Amino acid sequence: MSLLLPRAGGALVRYEPRRDPVVVAPGGPPVSRTVFSAAHVVADPYADTAPDGPAAVDWETTLAFRRHLWAHGLGVAEAMDTAQRGMGLDWPVAAELIRRSAAEARAVGGRIACGAGTDQLAPGASLPEVTAAYEEQLAVVEGTGAQAVLMASRALAAVARGPEDFSAVYGRLLEQTARPVILHWLGPMFDPALAGYWGSPDLDTATEAFLGIVAAHAEKVDGVKVSLLDARREVALRRRLPDGVKCYTGDDFHYPELIEGDEQGSSHALLGIFDPLGPMAADAVRALDAGDPAGFRKRLDPTVELARHLFGAPTRFYKTGVVLLAWLAGHQDHFTMVGGLQSARSLPHLARAYELADGLGLFPDPEAAESRMRTLLTVHGVTS
Repeated sequence: MSLLLPRAGGALVRYEPRRDPVVVAPGGPPVSRTVFSAAHVVADPYADTAPDGPAAVDWETTLAFRRHLWAHGLGVAEAMDTAQRGMGLDWPVAAELIRRSAAEARAVGGRIACGAGTDQLAPGASLPEVTAAYEEQLAVVEGTGAQAVLMASRALAAVARGPEDFSAVYGRLLEQTARPVILHWLGPMFDPALAGYWGSPDLDTATEAFLGIVAAHAEKVDGVKVSLLDARREVALRRRLPDGVKCYTGDDFHYPELIEGDEQGSSHALLGIFDPLGPMAADAVRALDAGDPAGFRKRLDPTVELARHLFGAPTRFYKTGVVLLAWLAGHQDHFTMVGGLQSARSLPHLARAYELADGLGLFPDPEAAESRMRTLLTVHGVTS
């Protein structure tokens, strides 16, 4: 049975859903690349809360999704921007998420890295307050035994006077970390409040400052996560990293070519798009493990159109499409998000996300996905 899918401008296009899903069996972690999926949180749909109130999380379903990712050999990047940090997920709930997920990782033997930032601060914080906020969150993450990801800080971007302030804050944090961390450079397309990070709006100047921090503390840096959606810049930065420091691509537009790499190196991965693509992504990287780069690209290249759609401008709202696909794939029973962010994308955008994902064979039960999509369309006044 076909669906009428809306396009921008009001046109309706008839679509015949795919009937043969791509089935990927669970497997162990890839060995040629370290691969993290930045995982979304599942909201509690029955909570009586407001968009600006405390986040209400369905803990059982949220943790079940992480078990799904671990079962396919992926690491989980927890409490990152995919989990709506700073966009509905407040720090007290993020801290609880970190504790619960880290405990679950220990129980199943899964790899986990968790975001430490400064989102407990009110606007106007001073530089010492920013440092103290980072230290508080870092202690929570490392207290669980998880690896820390030092996330880019809106508060630091607002108060820093130049590269020297970034160097001072990160230097202090890296001196006290218990194990090597991942440094996160999130571009302003993901969060406009992070414009000018590392002390300059000029990306060449910012890159030099960033690399200076990494070089000065290389023994404390497991890797850097670069989310600038600029493949050439990532490759250039990757080639300048100290020996032993990984580059984790956060480029949801160019990830196949960056993960495959070239004769001078390759990127590992810490990606939001690997939330909906988890099994496919793990299967693709295992082709690299087997010395089959063509098989890797054959599996992953067709997914880029979906990724570019989900992460299209305004990119920071990509989480809405990610959660839509989790609902359609049967990982949760509802299309509700903390902060009410399910309303952040238009119906034509969501319809196209469904069409692209279905075309990839992404839904384990295509008929159930079709039924759920039909319900969403009906609520919006589209009947067929």
